[in-house]
Formats: sequence, C-alpha cells, structure tokens
Amino acid sequence: MGADPVAGVTPEGSRITVAIVDDHPVVIEGIRSWLATESRLAVVATGEDPDAVLGAGQPAADVILLDLRLHGRMVIDKVAELSGAGRRVVVYSEHTDSDTILAVLDAGAVAFLAKHEGREHCVQTVLAAASDRPYVPPALAGAIVGDRRSGRPVLSDKEREALLLWFQSMSKASVARRMNISEHTVKQYVDRARIKYARAGRPAATKAALLARAIEDGLVRADEIGN
Repeated sequence: MGADPVAGVTPEGSRITVAIVDDHPVVIEGIRSWLATESRLAVVATGEDPDAVLGAGQPAADVILLDLRLHGRMVIDKVAELSGAGRRVVVYSEHTDSDTILAVLDAGAVAFLAKHEGREHCVQTVLAAASDRPYVPPALAGAIVGDRRSGRPVLSDKEREALLLWFQSMSKASVARRMNISEHTVKQYVDRARIKYARAGRPAATKAALLARAIEDGLVRADEIGN
C-alpha cells in the first residue's frame, strides 16, 4: 500500500507509489519505463482523467505526476485542488515559459518538470517529492532565477539560516540539531517566512514555492541545493 498522501514524509527506503495522469498513452508508458529503472518507485495508477485515476477506490499514490495540459485545457486549477488536499503534485509539461512554471508553483505543486528533461531528472524529481526535499531541474531553475516580481520581505538572520539549512536537509529535526534549537522553533522560523511572503503578495505554501522565493531573492543559489 502507498503512504497516506496527507501523512507527511515517505519513510526513507520505503516503496514510493506514483500515479501518472496524461492524455497520451505513449507518454504514460514512457514515464512508466523511466520510473521502472528505480526499484523504490512503483506506478500504481495511470489514466487521462485525474478524478478517475485519483478517486475513491483507487490505490493511494505518494506522488502524482500530472500533465499540465489535458484534453486541450491547462489544469492549473486541478493542481491547486490536489495540492490543497495535501497531495504531492509534480507537474510535467512541454509548456516551459517562466510565467507558467511560476503559476504552477504558486498553485501548490511541489515541483515542475519539463517533458524534454529526460529520465534522470524525472526519477530524481519524484524521489525528492516523496521525501519532501527540493529538487531543481533546469527548466524550474531558469524560471526561478528569471523571476523579477516585486515584493521582497525582510527576513531575520535566524529565519534565513533556518530556511537555508532546511532546503539542504532531510527534516526540520536535523535543522534544529544544527542550530542547537528546538524543532518547534525551526517550524516557527519557517512559518514566519511564509507569512512574510504571503503579506508581500508572494505566497509560498509548499517547500518548493518557498525555495523559489529564496532563490528569487538571492538567499540561496539553485546550484547550492543538493540533488
């Protein structure tokens, strides 16, 4: 059985279940073959309709790979719906303009993957998403670095330090040990940063979105994030 999609981080070394939603069967089979090269990944559901693939009675999936354009329509609203329900959504698409990628992150996706980026980036993105770790493929990095939207909040030194370590760590617990503070305090620092970005009109509900904000504002470089 896959992990409960709202239960938190998938345990290290456990089986990671994946659902693929795409309206082109050949794309589904191609991604399935890529994921099959990693023994920890198991595709448990596929199809062209996200409601059918992810509905009641279907196997739970730790990570959802969702094509951004289904049946001729951009489904950013579905990204927001699934993310709001606590699902880990990795969007993959041939639409790689920066505005689209940033809109996907703003909608709550944990990552964006361009369809041309290949097997290695696909596998690593899914593994990172299941563990709630950031992974920055080239298209996502380019969109983040190129974002020049205004409204940069002022973070305290401790908030900045906690964010930087969190982006490079597996858990808030490891950040707490590194900073010699409690895990609750780490969470407070992260939550304060999120609140500041929300007040600035740049919400960052997920780790991927908060990482995007940090890169945009020069707090961290994309190449500093461990893959």
